[in-house]
Amino acid sequence: MILHDLAPGLKAVQASVQHMPIIMGLMKGTKRMAEMRLGYTDMHTAGEPVRIVTSGYPTLSGQTILERRRDAKAHYDHFRRAMNFEPRGHAGMYGVIPVPPSHPEAVIGVLFTHYEGYSTMCGHATIAIGRWVIDQGLVPKVEPVTRFAIEAPCGLLRLACNVEKGEVTRVIFESVPAFPFARDLVVDVPGHGKIMTDISYGGAFYCILPASRFGLDFFTTHTDQLVLAAAALTDTVRASVKLHHPEAEDLGFLYGTIVTDDANAPDESWNLCVFAEGQIDRSPTGSGVTARMALDHAKGQIKPGQTRLFRGISGEPFTGNVKCTLAYAVKDAVTIEVGGQGYYAGEGHFLIEDKDPLAHGFKLATRFGDVRP
Repeated sequence: MILHDLAPGLKAVQASVQHMPIIMGLMKGTKRMAEMRLGYTDMHTAGEPVRIVTSGYPTLSGQTILERRRDAKAHYDHFRRAMNFEPRGHAGMYGVIPVPPSHPEAVIGVLFTHYEGYSTMCGHATIAIGRWVIDQGLVPKVEPVTRFAIEAPCGLLRLACNVEKGEVTRVIFESVPAFPFARDLVVDVPGHGKIMTDISYGGAFYCILPASRFGLDFFTTHTDQLVLAAAALTDTVRASVKLHHPEAEDLGFLYGTIVTDDANAPDESWNLCVFAEGQIDRSPTGSGVTARMALDHAKGQIKPGQTRLFRGISGEPFTGNVKCTLAYAVKDAVTIEVGGQGYYAGEGHFLIEDKDPLAHGFKLATRFGDVRP
């Protein structure tokens, strides 16, 4: 196509641009209709979305980050629904609400949100936030490595961000204490019979087991079947096993199930993390990599200093490394380093009109009978 063929289209674009100030002016003038305006930046890490709230969110009460998370859940959950639910989000959307930190070492605090609520930890979001914090100028940019800490509900996370020619090229975070909670636990899962699983903590608790325990081949089984099997195990364990975290009862909750291939450490491994109520992590799952590495170490399959590569359903990798063992309230506790890279996907503002019946979002129903009054 030669340049003069584009002339009609270019003129149309130029015409629309000329009228854009008027259109934007009209939008700004409709304050009566807009209940609120939320600013956001969209990123992704290994394909898993991260929607960061940049403006419009209220100040949360509470002295600690867990108290602020409780306030968000109790009084401002409509903001989470507006950002994560349709029509602005979708069932796989993940979010971050930056808040003032309560830990003196942290530059910011972060609350992690998803389709069903709030999580205690999120590795892929932490990796994205590492790049975002530097690009926002919240810390001085230092080459070749910029170091700082952020505060998550699970605790303090120390980050080391590689910087080359002013660009963040990789983010590695140091986990909170990670540990196996239960090994070779046998539970009776409806539709699957007796299933043996491990439970491990990497900032959140996960059941971890190969798909072969369900009689499924990890690589050839339809993803929907893997999700159903994982969700059934999660439901069973939540109903029958009491989880406990030594530092806070708020952390004693099974976040989901990680179904893996049959690779042995330290070989490369693939996994599918099914969390919340059937939500799929597109990435290898940072907190899941942490939990898996803690389990590998407890089983004697990997040593401090060894690195293992993990891939999720996008195929993009995270690395896991056992940094050190810990004298902790729980046996076999370790600190894990998880590495990856976040990328920008978009930015803007959401308008929420007070007369919109779907103002704060909606979940896509699986049956019309669930929608009919």
